[in-house]
Amino acid sequence: MVIGLADGLIHWQVFFVLCSAVGLTQATSNFAAYCVAALFSLYVNALYTFETGTCVFAYLLFMVIMGGVSFAMGSFADAFNLPGLVTVASFTALNLLIGYGFFRFVLLRRHRL
Repeated sequence: MVIGLADGLIHWQVFFVLCSAVGLTQATSNFAAYCVAALFSLYVNALYTFETGTCVFAYLLFMVIMGGVSFAMGSFADAFNLPGLVTVASFTALNLLIGYGFFRFVLLRRHRL
């Protein structure tokens, strides 16, 4: 849970810096922020969460899919001129829900005998 909160904080900070200070689109800002936060999460999860035998390919596939979702949500927000807060809050909620399900039911499930 702590890793997820830190991941979310990193995402929000990078998003708002890129969108507000640098002037990038929400799509680009959301995608870049997701990539930075996901790399942090991958590193910390590899150190503290993942067990031996965890499928890194599945985790990387999840990251690629969610990267596409982050860009798509940013593109939608750009097209409809939504505030950045709506974009980043919506993506964070979706990322937490899908991420929890992925970790719980796919990546870290216990194999039954």
